[in-house]
Amino acid sequence: MAISSYNALQVNGSLQSRLISHSFNHLKTSLSSTVKPFFKELQQLLPMKVDVSKTMKNTSGKMLDAVVDSLFQFVDIPSLPSQKNFLPVEEIGELVEVTCTLGEIPADFAEGVFIRNGSNPLFGGLKSAVSIFGESHNIWVEGEGMLHALYFKKDDDCGSWIISYKNRYVESETFKIETKRNKPGFLPALVGDAPAIIAAYLLNSLRFGTVNKHMSNTNVFEHSGRIYSIAENYLPQEVDISTLETICDWDVNGTWDRPFSSHPKKAPNGEFVVMGTDAWKPYYVLGVISADGKKVHKVDLKFKRCVLSHDIGVTQNYNVILDHPLTLDVKRLTMGGQILQYEKEEYARIGVMPRYGDAESVKWFEVQTNCTFHFLNCFEDANQVIVRGCRALTSFLSDPDGSLNPYEWFSKGFIFAGHHDSAEVGYLFTHLYEWRLNMLSGKVEERNLTGSEYSMDFPFINEQFTGLKHKYGYTQVIDSGASSICGMAKYGSLAKLYLEESDSTKSVEGRGEHLIKVEYHKFEDNNFCSGSAFVPRNGGIEEDDGWIITFVHNEETDVTQVHIIDAQDFEGEAIAKLTLPQRVPYGFHSTFLSMPACQS
Repeated sequence: MAISSYNALQVNGSLQSRLISHSFNHLKTSLSSTVKPFFKELQQLLPMKVDVSKTMKNTSGKMLDAVVDSLFQFVDIPSLPSQKNFLPVEEIGELVEVTCTLGEIPADFAEGVFIRNGSNPLFGGLKSAVSIFGESHNIWVEGEGMLHALYFKKDDDCGSWIISYKNRYVESETFKIETKRNKPGFLPALVGDAPAIIAAYLLNSLRFGTVNKHMSNTNVFEHSGRIYSIAENYLPQEVDISTLETICDWDVNGTWDRPFSSHPKKAPNGEFVVMGTDAWKPYYVLGVISADGKKVHKVDLKFKRCVLSHDIGVTQNYNVILDHPLTLDVKRLTMGGQILQYEKEEYARIGVMPRYGDAESVKWFEVQTNCTFHFLNCFEDANQVIVRGCRALTSFLSDPDGSLNPYEWFSKGFIFAGHHDSAEVGYLFTHLYEWRLNMLSGKVEERNLTGSEYSMDFPFINEQFTGLKHKYGYTQVIDSGASSICGMAKYGSLAKLYLEESDSTKSVEGRGEHLIKVEYHKFEDNNFCSGSAFVPRNGGIEEDDGWIITFVHNEETDVTQVHIIDAQDFEGEAIAKLTLPQRVPYGFHSTFLSMPACQS
């Protein structure tokens, strides 16, 4: 996950105007007498429909800054010793050569770049903002994006590997604003007391022209020979893969004017399927971008609510749409509730849409209520569309009723063993799950594919099989004990999923359904991974002919390595370990960009 958060919180001028008209009176009554005169003047400046850019030009930035400085105090959010590798690092500067400290890189390993995105907050860490309105605070997924890249190149003369490492912030426009100020500016606007969130919405909009920072911290993808960084609360940023320099925002030649999914999918024919959600109608817009990146087919799917939908799926002919009850609701916020909430009593459904269809062409399938952030893959099988993903019974982003502090909420949620079906603990347990959607009858068959021994997420496959039937998948596996102590997810092993093989020794209790075969690659104690990807072997024939590559951090030595694992000897030792010149914090998603794609 990231999951980055978040998506519908990139609010446009229409949202801002409606939010202000709904919430200004609530804000005004909360003000102390010393600042009421200012807001009385400010109210006169705000017509019912606000042109934020014009308001910014006509309102003194210095006056607004002075108001924020007088009303709000930014406070560092404390961290536990067990959370050290979630803390940010500095940019390392120029490329640093890396040596293989254990084993060797195969001669037929692909030349290219292994690159991962992640949260790396400015100014030393995450902040909370305390004021007369209450408190709002950042969560881990809201740190600025930092790219970590490992470059694999062969020496033309002797054939040996030249490996180098570099990291760099994604320099979005809001990143530039804060670094120029050299101090925190954006008030946290996702989690906290409702009046504080409303104040953050209003003041961030007036000062910076946007409600939230453009974090760009969740994923990295390639399309039409260009490389992009993304978090779903804004547009992607194009990145120079050789320097990691941020080039510009990508709005698909001016045709895409809304947030952009962190997990766009490349269909088997090269077309690129994306979506963007927003807190105001249209809540969910799907786009199909041509293989050359120049044209887009854009459709409002006419959702009745804003959902934080983090992923989208493709098959050869269809787009697969996830609508689950993790919702963003500004009206709920103005009534004193949380803007982001998992509504466990509400519906969940999966939609199947012809590639160039419209809202009326979507065939919807009602499914058991769940929270699924990540698809493994989707494909067609006769009259069925098969959807596989990592499914939980609630969202890791927030305590649904606010009864626990965040640390207690996460800690109890990660206590899995033997208790995952309890309402009191283990509610964050994530299974690999399958939905079989019958396009003729409209019926759904759904089942767990993995058991209750391990919780798993951040799935990935050999991307040559995206949208196609496949035999294998891979996930990161949560260390429930370490995660419970830390109050944040830590991944102590990897899983290889044999999707066409049953494990005859395990079945779903009471159903007689056999679970799939799973192999595990376990790291040493207190070693945890992030940003895993599959690298296909040059000239490989079998689907699993290749390697898994991942960042692994040793919490005892505070050293980060990159491990390369033979996917066909999955439970064996890593065939190569490369020690990096500095610590790499835990992060989100990665990709391996093979030459020449990453040169173009």
